[in-house]
Amino acid sequence: MLDGKAALVTGAGQGVGQGIALALAKRGARVAAVGRTLSKCETTVRMIEERGGVAIAAECDVKQLSSLEAAVGFTVGKFETIDILVNNAQEVPLGPLNDVSEESFEAGWQSGPLATFRLMKLCHPYLKGGGSIVNLASTAAKRWDATGYSAYAAVKEAIRALTRGAASEWAMDGIRTNAILPHAKSPGLEWWIENNPEESAAFIATIPMRRVGECEEDIGRFVATLCSDDCAYVNGQSIAVDGGQAFMG
Repeated sequence: MLDGKAALVTGAGQGVGQGIALALAKRGARVAAVGRTLSKCETTVRMIEERGGVAIAAECDVKQLSSLEAAVGFTVGKFETIDILVNNAQEVPLGPLNDVSEESFEAGWQSGPLATFRLMKLCHPYLKGGGSIVNLASTAAKRWDATGYSAYAAVKEAIRALTRGAASEWAMDGIRTNAILPHAKSPGLEWWIENNPEESAAFIATIPMRRVGECEEDIGRFVATLCSDDCAYVNGQSIAVDGGQAFMG
């Protein structure tokens, strides 16, 4: 499905990013697993190689332009091009507005929409002629009660806006750009479920399928399909991969 394609996945050392990296590799893509902690990315690479896939690891602080430039250069140096870009890494500013510090909000902005904006532009020359971008957004802005989630929703909604812009402007270059809004068993969500049993049980009860998605099997496989020719006419969409919880209308 993705044989010979080269993919760069940020935040690939754990959780959703790792699941996406594994799923892309399983379908034949060569994967650059980049993230803040090199050892975690190297673990993802070993997992891919044990399955017979091809992968490389690179340390990358997505809040730093020079680090993003280095990750792209490293990937192109190894794979000669980039066909798939997955912007997954994100620092999350959570809490009531009066409790969210400017530093936390700034980190959310830098690691989310600004990093997405920068990486899309850095990868654009390589993606031309058939590339695919998948940006990770969130259904947080779809909550009827935004208490504690508005700062997080703000940076994620900015990513959705950038996604639509790239889809509109770069389709003529042969680049498709979409966003997914997933629920998945990331380390952060597992911690939240463990430490907030009543709230998390109520949250899961609002998911029609009554479960949180698996990082590779549910989220990763969907991303791999979205990047394939099976979805060649899908562009500029925000797709909730959440068991039916969010209404995107």
